[in-house]
Amino acid sequence: MARRNGGFIGTDGLDAPDPPTAITPTAGDASVSVAFTAPSDVGASDITGFVAQVSINDTDYSAGSNTGTSSPIVVSSLTNFTASTVKVWAINAFGTSAPSAASASFAPFISRGVYAGGTASSIVNVIQYIDINTTGNTTDFGDLTEIKRGAAPMSSNTRGLFGGGYSSANSEAIDYITIATTGNAQDFGDLTAAGSQMGGVSNSTRGVAIGGDGRTAVIDYVTIASLGDGTDFGDCTNSENQAGVSSSTRGVFASPGGGSLLIHYITIGTTGNETDFGNLSIGRGSMAGMSSGTRGLFSGGNTYVTTIDYVTIASAGNATDFGDLTVGRRTPSGTSSPVRGVTMGGSNSSGTKQDIIDYITMASTGNATDFGNLTEAVKTGSAISSNHGGLQ
Repeated sequence: MARRNGGFIGTDGLDAPDPPTAITPTAGDASVSVAFTAPSDVGASDITGFVAQVSINDTDYSAGSNTGTSSPIVVSSLTNFTASTVKVWAINAFGTSAPSAASASFAPFISRGVYAGGTASSIVNVIQYIDINTTGNTTDFGDLTEIKRGAAPMSSNTRGLFGGGYSSANSEAIDYITIATTGNAQDFGDLTAAGSQMGGVSNSTRGVAIGGDGRTAVIDYVTIASLGDGTDFGDCTNSENQAGVSSSTRGVFASPGGGSLLIHYITIGTTGNETDFGNLSIGRGSMAGMSSGTRGLFSGGNTYVTTIDYVTIASAGNATDFGDLTVGRRTPSGTSSPVRGVTMGGSNSSGTKQDIIDYITMASTGNATDFGNLTEAVKTGSAISSNHGGLQ
């Protein structure tokens, strides 16, 4: 109900609304969705709308704005990976409220997928990237600290890690990159044991590397924001060539040993041994893993199949057929956003390495579509994302 006394004074000398409260930003790709609570004291007339304005310096709220009649309001055309805050104003026929309190800091981010290392004509240290939401070829990002294949991929919104891998021997070294900024990788620390062909899962704070050639049953974890060595997490089935998918709480790994039906899971935030989840539709290893937060997909495999399986990460059970890749291949790598899953590289049944990139829409079963190409044909690389399922 409109009020007649008190509050912020509007342009006509009458009462404008009180400011909105509980400003809650949710960052997206060059955007933010701003949720808020409308004021109960609406002023001298009913509220006609709201305006949300973004600042990158907590002073000048002109980095982006949008209007709406209710919560939430989406503000677009922001600068990715830039720390920002937002305020919201309420409007009625007599004027505009005082600004709300500033929101907590947030940073818009692009859904960037990064592919590192692998085997071309020889093992390489090349890092390349895509915008997952935009089809096209990869672009050069930089170089790993050493040539390697089969490293464990782990990432937060801002940092990507590649743990272990094989160069002239299995390595324990962990490399890291800042996903928003192209450039060469830097040293992060070491895994507890050297290995390659590992699975990796992560959420916003923790990365977990599982199994691998030379590591038998080892599971390690790291805190992604803090440089340092891996710590023992628990034990897994003696295995290599696992593919991993994540939600914010659970990591799911498929096919221990390279040709098994088995799927296992861990709780990322709680150390301990892996637990049985279910079975793949067909036994195979060396797959790509992709996740939306609710759904995990496993594509390709060492039998050179086109098969794509999916699981609901929160519910243990057997995988279900999703569709097919454009070309059957083993040792591809997967990256993803909540909307799109991307399968990159691999080798076909004649052993020819592939530069193919396919994509699928995570929420809709169906066959993959051409996305673009890698800078060269590569297999056994490692792929991370700034917006994968573990970050939702």
